[in-house]
Amino acid sequence: MSILEDLWRRASATTPVPDADALLVIALAALACVILVWPAVRMAVTVCHEAGHGVAATLTGRSLDGIRLHSDTSGVTLTRGKPAGAGMTFTLLAGYPAASLVGLLAAAVAGAGYAVAMLWLLVGLLALMLLKIRNVHGAMVVVALGAVLGLATWYAPAHLLVWLAYGLAWLLLLAGPRPVLELALSRRRATAGSDAAQLARLTRLPRMVWITLWMGGTLGALALGTALMLPGMLPGTG
Repeated sequence: MSILEDLWRRASATTPVPDADALLVIALAALACVILVWPAVRMAVTVCHEAGHGVAATLTGRSLDGIRLHSDTSGVTLTRGKPAGAGMTFTLLAGYPAASLVGLLAAAVAGAGYAVAMLWLLVGLLALMLLKIRNVHGAMVVVALGAVLGLATWYAPAHLLVWLAYGLAWLLLLAGPRPVLELALSRRRATAGSDAAQLARLTRLPRMVWITLWMGGTLGALALGTALMLPGMLPGTG
């Protein structure tokens, strides 16, 4: 069997969904990571955040010049195009919800029994993102994430990969609202260059409107992800 055939066999194989008790343990472990090792988790969220800007820019016809990820867990995505308008607005809007959307996608695909396929999809997306990384630290982060996921999907047994896929889903869903909350609690002067501040200048809508929109979106994704992974835990999902 060739490597490509083996890769396809692994990616297309279905895996059983863990029971509710196991999923709850995974969720609690992810929550502990968000609380106890936030800098590392925030780096993963930043990867999603900048990727969200990049995807939105590409979809709206803007030129994606590059992405930088910094050691303080911040990042920047450089695009070229009209300085105002729908394309720029959508590009700025897409960053903060991105981690929650990736987490929700992971929950849906893993819940359908394709946890391994979800992990390989993330590896592929990281490989594409690497092409646009423009600094050494960013490249190291993306390569490290891709290598960990790639090696795990190739060598780890299927039941561990299911746990990993659900763990990533929970991690991103639980972590998604925290940067939005941090932005809301930051002083206006300290966030003059933030996505919310730029959107406020572009649209004349107050920055808190965008922050509220992001918070509602990330919390909504968490609720929907919970309903997908733990049916019956939320009212009306049983």
